[in-house]
Amino acid sequence: MKIQFCHILKSMRNKRQTNINIHRDAWVEIDVSNLEHNIEEIKRNIPQGIKLLGVVKADAYGHGSIMLAPTILASGIDMLGVASIDEGADLRQAGLNCDILVLGAVPVWAVESAVKYDLSISIFSQEHLKACEQAFVRTGIKPKVHIKIDTGMNRIGIGVNEAVSFIKQVQQIEYINLQGIFTHLAAAEELDKAEEQIQKWNNVIEQIDTEGLLLHILNSAGTICYDVPNSNMRRVGISLYGLYPDFPEKDFIKPNLKQLISLKGRVVNIHIAKNGEGVSYCHTYVANGDRVIATVPIGYADGVPRLLSNKIKGVINGVEVPQVGNITMDQMMFDVTGVEANVGDIITLLDEEHSIDSWAKILNTINYEITCGLKVRLPRVYTRK
Repeated sequence: MKIQFCHILKSMRNKRQTNINIHRDAWVEIDVSNLEHNIEEIKRNIPQGIKLLGVVKADAYGHGSIMLAPTILASGIDMLGVASIDEGADLRQAGLNCDILVLGAVPVWAVESAVKYDLSISIFSQEHLKACEQAFVRTGIKPKVHIKIDTGMNRIGIGVNEAVSFIKQVQQIEYINLQGIFTHLAAAEELDKAEEQIQKWNNVIEQIDTEGLLLHILNSAGTICYDVPNSNMRRVGISLYGLYPDFPEKDFIKPNLKQLISLKGRVVNIHIAKNGEGVSYCHTYVANGDRVIATVPIGYADGVPRLLSNKIKGVINGVEVPQVGNITMDQMMFDVTGVEANVGDIITLLDEEHSIDSWAKILNTINYEITCGLKVRLPRVYTRK
């Protein structure tokens, strides 16, 4: 198993070689040892015998699913979750042979592709059943499925009033391999709403034969804060990557998570902005006295929102410096007055001390959006402490 894992990792490194030999003075560093640490923290508070699904959709929330998947699996995660068939196919083509569940809605015309890539799919309609039958007729392979129940998210899934009959119907179908049943908490951070959904879930699960099925309702926040007896698998996403979801006001053990991502760039120019001169588009920053300005080739096209202009800081040679002027498409500027700084020096925009959460707070958004927004043109460099 260890030899096979090393072989897969070597293959994946080759596939991402362009992201190791970078030709930009800007990049994202991913600390793999922090990923291992986070998984250990998550597992510490989970009852024995409970399986874990690691969510790696959206390229592992911007961290690089192909590169991180082997570490996620080797650290004790039982299966992976993706948003689409294409995401699952990418993992298969990279050499991953673990169980993979497509959490999102699969187009009925694409069910056969899911079968060919050995992906489990989410189903919740009669149209899905027909598509599964057609895929079985054409391939001779039973589609692997998890039934999605809508307990209050109002996004996708079979309604709770129809769920029991639908599940029992699928259990009688010979051309379908039913592996699991699941739902998703809409507001795990709100105790009353979460408990209402859990009750709806329990009402369904207690009316069916669940032998041999994976039952999963809890996401990252739910995994940390709740215990649902009628479930035997947890889905963890944002917590894998060292970021916290919102939590309810209740007693629970908060894991000590560590952020994986650091965002760095090298200074490509240093010059003086004289007293009264503006910096960048629209001169939203005006020099008060002569100021030393350093330019770094990172901009909103890399996923650093323009709304952060004049509101964030970086670190150069151990000194915190303010970002000044409007962030442009490809570049941003920092005031490095009084700091020993030279062209080629590294400025760190994000790390464990300058967190993704701090940017999310400024933007009145969630940390998920920040990591998913860091564009692929920023090379990912994988490190280990």
